[in-house]
Amino acid sequence: MSDTITPGLVSLDAPLGATKSDVIRSLAARVVAEGRATDAQALFDDARAREEKDETGLPGGIAIPHAKSAAVTTPSLAFARLSPGVDFGAPDGAADLVFLIAAPADAAEAHLAVLSKLARSLMQADFTAGLRAATTDDEVVAIVQAAIGERDAASAPAPAAEGAGATATTPVAPAASTGLAVDGRPARIVAVTACATGIAHTFMAADALTAAGKKAGVDLIVEPQGSSGYQALPAEVIQGADAVIFATDVDVREPQRFGGKPVVRSGVKRGIEQPDQLIAEAVAAANNPNASRVGGEAAAATAVAGEKLSWGARIQRILLTGVSYMIPFVAGGGLLIALGFLFFGDDYSAPGNATTVIVTNSLWDLPEGGLGIYLGSVAFAIGAASMGFLVSALAGYISFAIADRPGIAPGFVAGAIAVTMNAGFIGGIVGGLLAGVTAWWIGTWRVPRWLRGLMPVAIIPLLASIVASGLMVLFLGRPIATLMVWLTDWLNELAGTSGIVVVGIVLGLMMCFDLGGPVNKVAYAFAVAGLATASPDNTTPYLIMAAVMAAGMVPPLAMALASTVLARDLFPPVERENGKAAWLLGAAFISEGAIPFAAADPLRVIPASLVGGAVTGALSMAFAVQSLAPHGGIFVFFAINPVWGFLVAIAAGTIVSALAVIALKKWVGRKELEQAEAVESAVPVAA
Repeated sequence: MSDTITPGLVSLDAPLGATKSDVIRSLAARVVAEGRATDAQALFDDARAREEKDETGLPGGIAIPHAKSAAVTTPSLAFARLSPGVDFGAPDGAADLVFLIAAPADAAEAHLAVLSKLARSLMQADFTAGLRAATTDDEVVAIVQAAIGERDAASAPAPAAEGAGATATTPVAPAASTGLAVDGRPARIVAVTACATGIAHTFMAADALTAAGKKAGVDLIVEPQGSSGYQALPAEVIQGADAVIFATDVDVREPQRFGGKPVVRSGVKRGIEQPDQLIAEAVAAANNPNASRVGGEAAAATAVAGEKLSWGARIQRILLTGVSYMIPFVAGGGLLIALGFLFFGDDYSAPGNATTVIVTNSLWDLPEGGLGIYLGSVAFAIGAASMGFLVSALAGYISFAIADRPGIAPGFVAGAIAVTMNAGFIGGIVGGLLAGVTAWWIGTWRVPRWLRGLMPVAIIPLLASIVASGLMVLFLGRPIATLMVWLTDWLNELAGTSGIVVVGIVLGLMMCFDLGGPVNKVAYAFAVAGLATASPDNTTPYLIMAAVMAAGMVPPLAMALASTVLARDLFPPVERENGKAAWLLGAAFISEGAIPFAAADPLRVIPASLVGGAVTGALSMAFAVQSLAPHGGIFVFFAINPVWGFLVAIAAGTIVSALAVIALKKWVGRKELEQAEAVESAVPVAA
């Protein structure tokens, strides 16, 4: 493993600018100048984006801007000691010690572990004192390398004396004397810390909470959930805990392990800045029978990253959770149905007889038509069964995203009722939201201690199922079913006319708008939901599925074509490498393969993708291409008819999109880009 910090990455008391953006940009330029990243602007943008989510200034004059970036080739630490300090948003003022933590987007666990060691060292007063007292770049490198395990600690400069910033050991007060006791004994607390990148704040909060717990005489054990993985707390430790602290900015992994425990929630930075208050609140929750608990009320928060998300962002995450859990049912079931049609050949009556065949026949008692009809019937029946869970799974896991495990059963039931009412996937979404909100609300009820154990396994599922499914049956199911009938009839009327091309254009635009985001997922969910109603007599869903899949393949294929074949000089080395992978991702219908390109240059990549997606969607509909499979791209060619139309539509959209992005990169905004590059190259890279 190469050195994470070198003298060329250190700046001592040099003016790097008056704002945190100036400092981050300068440090990013140093990382590039040392040959450890390919694009200073991209690294700056990624670090700045992380800074906008949550400022990285910490108490004690410390700031740790950080990012995982595709521009980084070698895990690096760039350090600046500033005089005067610069405001990074810490509650106690400006920061004079700044580390830019730069990790590759696909950093190995060993590298991430090294970077996390730095974060933990920043919580030690002798480490920061040594940095403030250092007189040379080499001395800073030695101190940091010793802290992160890249150099023998014995060879590092001695830490500063206590008067220079180190703190004496604080006596541990008995928990009972500080009021932090439960049933007359020291409180037992477990905590989880996690930040968006899982590199710095995660481990700093863990160390701060551990130190505060020791100081207060509380038995506190922390589970840091970082990017390099996490070691789950033993079940017996969780079982014996009086309360839980979730100091996180992202979802807690496996939150059900803490089910029923009193819980205190906060962002991860509060775990660093106010660990004493968090511990006191956790002990108070342990002594309060009406405190919020994991499961029911508390579990609803596992679907959102703390309290900072807007309602729109929360709903987006909830819907995407439902779709992501639904996709395996769709992908497996759809491919099996496609295989069934492959075996059936020209026998269009076989799908309607599939259930009868698998019940009355076997390998040693083949039906009329022989082995092909039997195997086709088996594949078709299994696939149809899997597809039958589509709406229920969507509703169930939407509800799960809101109310955790108590919401799953009510959501599945509401989804099944939506199917019964012919309300389709829109009914599933509505039913899932109703079930989840109802289950979450019931979980907030204050009930006697003896009843709490029954709440998540009996009371919540029962009452939430009654409320959500009852509303679907009595009030909502029929109006939604009427809407679905109208939509289906409208699409069927368009089939065979020029109007269907407009549908293809709209679907193509939706698939390319956000590359796997909510708009893309809505178009995809609409297409796969229609497959459940498709038949040889109703082929419109097959047309829609083909247009959606073809258009979704265009962005990664276009970026691959542009960056590896047509205009390599317009793309940095990292994007050219991403382009190689994008060929396969695009061919397999994984739209997310274009995300690295869109993240680096959204104002050019996304419009170009939209144009190509619209062309592909229109041509797919014009050629009447049908897809019996919901996923797989060119690898499910046997389920696509006509294949030539599918390939021509994709090729046309890919070429149009690639040429568009090349034109945009060459001529649109080029002057501003060159000015930015000139400014970047002028940033000093030496102390």
